[in-house]
Amino acid sequence: MRIGELADLVGVTTRAVRHYHRIGLLPEPSRQPNGYREYSLRDAVELARVRRLTELGLSLDEVKNVLADDAGRDLIEIVAELDADLARQEEAIRQRRARLGQLLAQAERTGRLPADAPVSPELTALFDVMARASAQVPGPEPLSAARERELLALLETASPGIDRGWFDALVHSLSADPDAMRRAYAVYALLDELAGAAEDDPRVARTGRAIADAIPDEAVRAMNLPEDGDVAEPGGFAHAFFADFAPAQAAALRRGIELLRERAG
Repeated sequence: MRIGELADLVGVTTRAVRHYHRIGLLPEPSRQPNGYREYSLRDAVELARVRRLTELGLSLDEVKNVLADDAGRDLIEIVAELDADLARQEEAIRQRRARLGQLLAQAERTGRLPADAPVSPELTALFDVMARASAQVPGPEPLSAARERELLALLETASPGIDRGWFDALVHSLSADPDAMRRAYAVYALLDELAGAAEDDPRVARTGRAIADAIPDEAVRAMNLPEDGDVAEPGGFAHAFFADFAPAQAAALRRGIELLRERAG
C-alpha cells in the first residue's frame, strides 16, 4: 500500500503518518526502487492502534510507551489515570452545570441576575434574602448594602484556602435570621448617612456600636480581627479596605472592630 491508501484505510491524514515516522512512533517502511514507501498490513494494524489510543486521550509520548511495552502494563496504568482524570472532569462539569442551573433558576424568578453573579449557592441565597429585605425598606437600597455584597463576593473568591468559619457563620446568620438582616440594613443606612460627615461626628460612635451588635457571636469567635497597626500598614488588605470608605464611615468601622475585639476577649 502507498501512504495515501494506508491513511485512507485507517482514517488519518498522510501528514499524520509522516509525523509519526518523524517522532519514531511508527517505523519507516521499506521503499520500492521508485522511492515510494510500501506499507504492509502490519503497518495498518499498528497505525490503527495508534489512532485508537489517541482517541482515548493518550498523548503521542504515552502511545509510544504503550507500543514499546509488549506486556501492556503501561497501557493499564495510563488508561486507569485517564479514567480517573475523566471522572474528575465529569464531576467538575456536573458541578458547573448545577451552578449554571441555579443561576438560570434565579434569573427566571427575578428576571435578571445580580451584578455580583456568579457566586456560591450560599451567597446566592443570602443575596436573595437581601433583595427581599431591601424591598421592604422605604426608598432606594443603601449603597453600603451593595458594597457589602461586593465585599462578600470578593472574600469568597479570593480566600479559598483560609479558615472560613467566620465567613460561613456570618452568611448563615444573615440568611437564616430575619432580625439579623433587619439589623444589617439598619447599619447600611447608618453608614450611608456618614458618607459626607466628619470623623468626629457623634453618629460615628453610634454606627460603630450598631456594626458590632449586628455581628453574631459565632462569627465573632471565628474572626481574625485586624489590629490597629495592621489597619494602618500600607499595602495590606485592611488598609485598602478602609481606604475605600469615606473618613467617617471608616472611623465607624474601626470603632466597630474595636468593640468586636472586646467581645472576642
